[in-house]
Amino acid sequence: MAAVNSRPAHPVLGQNQYGKAENRVVRITRDGATHHIKDLNVSVSLSGDMDEVHYSGSNANVLPTDTTKNTVYAFAKEHGIDSAEQFGIHLARHFVTSQQPIHRARIRIEEYAWDRIEHSGKGAHSFVRTGQETRLTQITYDGSSWEVVSGLKDLTVMNSTDSEFWGYVKDKYTTLPEAHDRILATSVTGRWRFNWTDDAQEMPDWETSYEQTKKHLLQAFAETYSLSLQQTLYQMGARIIEHRAEIDEVRFSLPNKHHFLVDLEPFGLKNDNEVYFAADRPYGLIEATVLRDGCQARIPVDLTNL
Repeated sequence: MAAVNSRPAHPVLGQNQYGKAENRVVRITRDGATHHIKDLNVSVSLSGDMDEVHYSGSNANVLPTDTTKNTVYAFAKEHGIDSAEQFGIHLARHFVTSQQPIHRARIRIEEYAWDRIEHSGKGAHSFVRTGQETRLTQITYDGSSWEVVSGLKDLTVMNSTDSEFWGYVKDKYTTLPEAHDRILATSVTGRWRFNWTDDAQEMPDWETSYEQTKKHLLQAFAETYSLSLQQTLYQMGARIIEHRAEIDEVRFSLPNKHHFLVDLEPFGLKNDNEVYFAADRPYGLIEATVLRDGCQARIPVDLTNL
């Protein structure tokens, strides 16, 4: 019979954090009759000397989450929103440097894009919400060093040809026919980590970096003759690393949005790669990290990490 552990239980507090999630802030900048919109969803997470609030309920070290919410809106006025990254940096620096018990701040931001509606009236103040990707950034600051990981999600792309899939392992459960001309489609979720880590370094131009990084991943997707979605993913990441010196690591999660040829023979029709059934599930999910040579991976495999 196994011995019973007689030591009394002594629970110890582990990792913890708190903050205000999903603060929706829209900043309008009026340049005469021309207006500009920044539309953000900002989540603040703080950690530090927070043992007592858990053990005894003492709030002596706790900055209320309502205060973090108010700070987001006040900073939108005081600092403006030049970019999601810059706005997050302002917030993270403020929380760590203004509150002694707070040792680390993590700011996660989603940015929603708007396009101008061209019209014959006066002024430029009409917009339509862009239906492409959502821009992302996460800023982490511990009082001395920064980590900035930006990216995007829900960027749906398709190649209607120049994609094959064949030569794979086959066993008794394999029914998928080999394809030498197929549709390749995916909804891109990507993160990229900057090598800017302290204030002594020159800060990247965040807006230009995002625009160019997105351009390179799209061009790689379009220009790669694909024998697998894995190959396409690697080319997307490699092109970013090769062209954007401020980025050391890229991680993609690419669901394969399968398009299957519809069997039209029962209707006496030939389907010459023209009519497809777009399946939304189940789907293959391809994920990988591409790194600058000599760098270590720091973007979490699970992007819903603490």
